[in-house]
Amino acid sequence: MIYYSSTGTVHELAESVAEGARKEGAEVRLLRVAELAPKEAIATNEAWAAHMVATEDIPMATPDDIEWADAVIFGSPTRFGNIASQLKQFIDTLGGLWAQGKLADKIYSGFTATATAHGGQESTLLALYNSVHHFGGIIVTPGYTDPVKFADGNPYGTSHVNGQGAVPVDDTARAAAVYQGKRVAAVTAHKNA
Repeated sequence: MIYYSSTGTVHELAESVAEGARKEGAEVRLLRVAELAPKEAIATNEAWAAHMVATEDIPMATPDDIEWADAVIFGSPTRFGNIASQLKQFIDTLGGLWAQGKLADKIYSGFTATATAHGGQESTLLALYNSVHHFGGIIVTPGYTDPVKFADGNPYGTSHVNGQGAVPVDDTARAAAVYQGKRVAAVTAHKNA
């Protein structure tokens, strides 16, 4: 579970996805990527600054974590219909593993959050999956394989609209995230059986 979260929404979703994977019997590493924004920018947003302090003990992801994992679930807020630069920068460090073929044949999935409805959730996940295609990875989305996905409404991966921070992660998003974690863990276990 590798994610970037500025104000905490994606972090909350990451915890729920990890919970689902654990319920399915997976060993999970919950990891964040490095913050790239300057401290001055972070200080201008109270929620961002508070989240940085609240999650400083969560370990940072490394390429070794990707090599270790049978499945990788990435989480990112939407940035202009794409993944956040912090997650993209981490993915860009994986070239050495990619060149050795060590990213191929793993299971990958993704989840996201936006400030507004129709704010690029699906395009963010599709953009994330472009990298997975280059890896030779196997994409496992939740699709509409469980009733919770009809409530959540995003077959590409769990998503939540946080209304510029005014709408906390709700039970629907949490349930969809738990389901996504369970599905990825179950498909991975089946693949590796």
